[in-house]
Amino acid sequence: MKSLTTVFLLLFVTTVLTAQSPAYNPQINSIDVQHYRFSLTLKDETNRIEGQAEITLRFKQAGNSFALDLTNTKAGKGMEVSTVNYNNAALKFSHSNDRLSITLPNTIPAGATITVSVQYAGVPVDGLVIDANKFGDRTFFGDNWPNRAHHWLPTVDHPSDKASVEFIVTAPDHYQVIGNGIQIEETNLDGGLRRTHWKETVLLPTKVMVIGVAPFAVQLAGEVQGIQVSSWVFPDNRAEGFADYSQAVEVLEWFHKNIAPYPYRKLANVQSKTRYGGMENASNIFYFENSVNGKKEREDLIAHEIAHQWFGNSASEANWYHVWLSEGFATYSTHLYHEAKYGAASLAERMRKDRFTVVRYAERKLAPIVDTTVTDINTVLNTNSYQKGSWVLHMLRHEIGDAAFWKGYRAYYQKYQGSNALTSDLQKVMEEASGKSLSTFFKQWVFQAGQPEIQTPYRYDGGEKIIALTVKQVQKNLFSFPLDIQFLDENKKVILEKTLSISKAQEEFAFPIQGYPKDIKLDPNAYLLFK
Repeated sequence: MKSLTTVFLLLFVTTVLTAQSPAYNPQINSIDVQHYRFSLTLKDETNRIEGQAEITLRFKQAGNSFALDLTNTKAGKGMEVSTVNYNNAALKFSHSNDRLSITLPNTIPAGATITVSVQYAGVPVDGLVIDANKFGDRTFFGDNWPNRAHHWLPTVDHPSDKASVEFIVTAPDHYQVIGNGIQIEETNLDGGLRRTHWKETVLLPTKVMVIGVAPFAVQLAGEVQGIQVSSWVFPDNRAEGFADYSQAVEVLEWFHKNIAPYPYRKLANVQSKTRYGGMENASNIFYFENSVNGKKEREDLIAHEIAHQWFGNSASEANWYHVWLSEGFATYSTHLYHEAKYGAASLAERMRKDRFTVVRYAERKLAPIVDTTVTDINTVLNTNSYQKGSWVLHMLRHEIGDAAFWKGYRAYYQKYQGSNALTSDLQKVMEEASGKSLSTFFKQWVFQAGQPEIQTPYRYDGGEKIIALTVKQVQKNLFSFPLDIQFLDENKKVILEKTLSISKAQEEFAFPIQGYPKDIKLDPNAYLLFK
């Protein structure tokens, strides 16, 4: 995900959401949703939607009741449930505090699977954005991140509960519909209506289960190993959008070859009304409506969202505290793509730019990447989750070496594909790939706030041709890290290069040197996050 302001600055969302711990949703202990089938009716004359949700769920423990997340009605908006059925019989239910509580007629044993049907209607408070696009055309776009699906869909609205999904949308026939998975039906109905059916068999978190309904111009941009890559843009932006989104073919091909096979059966790149710069919805990425201009300036944004198809959608964080496993991976994966295409110097420059951003952020808010003091889910959309998370992966690569890093990068995805992980899970995979203990590395870079603040005064003894260097860490919490240094002469030629192992508040070094050291350069190749 990237913010709407720019593709590099992060948006702090202020929309009021249902309170939910970033680490916990109580439903996940008792039930595991297997499949959602949403039948939705959309109209032009009203923002009220009509829905039927068929939900197949497995009981993790025996019980005769369960709950789903669904916003109830307030001030004319929200969802009103009319009936809940199981085995063709009506069930008792209550709906308050954005929780739909359902009582079954008998106890369901642990491990058993049932399907219930929820009939509901209402005007979405959020989640399904119903609004005119910049050309004045009415549109409907799902925008579920982080836990906004329950504003229009009865779900277990937490990233750790994944399920397959299908959307059956009935809407006026001047709209086209894009959704997760593969389109399996499009039928014109009486009364100027059209039914469109999309189905995804891969398990998804609710944050990336969406539809987009609008007038579209659609183009097949290309194929990658049989995977169709398409562009869905507003008709008035047809030429610009087709040109800009065509970059997705090359990007998808690189990730497909270098990370793992693409986890879905198609990739649609969609101009939309998302509040974010880009939203990584599974197999249909939504980009903000001004993302197209025909100049192919959004390669970074496209790469970031495509990277999320692996990291965030398929291999997902187990809870919001660990969202850097989504955003940090997508950010660094974008850098890896750029390194492959534009070279190592491009990567180093991008890392320096991100380092500046991380340091400035820490000056305003000193917090670790995994910050368990967070109570508002939206505040995890910050520099720590994106740029600092990316820097952790970059330093890890330098710590264990390229071969072990790539082995671990791919192994992490393979192990948690279609599942969920915590930072400790990533650590274990990388330790297995490298044969090294990484406890100190992860503790200081992920769970400790800040970064080293380094001072390096030095003295040159011309008679002995010795340089004496002091390395100081002046921040509160100490870090252990390798520090690459170079001494330069007056012509900016490197006359001494060393890698130092730093772990104390102050350390002294002395080296013989040929020539007068005019200047010192720290971390010339951009391997270290520091101030």
